[in-house]
Amino acid sequence: MSKVFMTDGTPLDVANIFCIGRNYAEHIKELGNREEDEPVVFLKPLSALSLEDEPIHLPAWSNDVHHEAELVMLIGKGGKHIPMERALDHVAAYGLGLDLTARDRQSQAKTAGLPWLLSKGFDQSACVSRFIPAMDLPTPQHCQFSLEVNGRLRQLGRTEHMLFTLAELIAYLSRMFTLSSGDLIFTGTPEGVGKLSSGDSLRLCLSDKLEASFTVHGTMGAKE
Repeated sequence: MSKVFMTDGTPLDVANIFCIGRNYAEHIKELGNREEDEPVVFLKPLSALSLEDEPIHLPAWSNDVHHEAELVMLIGKGGKHIPMERALDHVAAYGLGLDLTARDRQSQAKTAGLPWLLSKGFDQSACVSRFIPAMDLPTPQHCQFSLEVNGRLRQLGRTEHMLFTLAELIAYLSRMFTLSSGDLIFTGTPEGVGKLSSGDSLRLCLSDKLEASFTVHGTMGAKE
């Protein structure tokens, strides 16, 4: 069973990894996509999960892996058809994540009308920080998170700029799927995505609540 950890070291089992695409208008513009009437949902396999103390190895079959910094929700209480007004009660904890994307493979798939799985679901493509209890982030729809790469700010997001709110995402997902305790929900990335390279150091921050660091150590299967 895959696990994530709270900041106090408590382990939590992970059930599914749900991801939301196109949830920030400026990111939609930078990739030349269009806004959708419903959330864009995709999944990552549990084998994609990677923790902050694990070095990131990029896939050898892509030359253009991008970082996408995101707020991540950890579901504590599952359910079906969860009302939006009670949706955030189902969140046990919040963390930060990197939805790593093989942009070259994604572009090929989009052009051919094929699924995104190869570009989104490779090993270590779902990097997550430790998590803080939901009570420690009382206004999650009004918070700021950022990503620095090699000490330079790359992404800065505010959750109030989401096209679909956190509560809307939970309510929507619970209509389409049965949510389970331990589900992770990557909630979308703001503008500023960019290519990662071997040797890069990444630092994620969630307001003054949480920090996480990651390093890129070459490609999978390559000798360091």
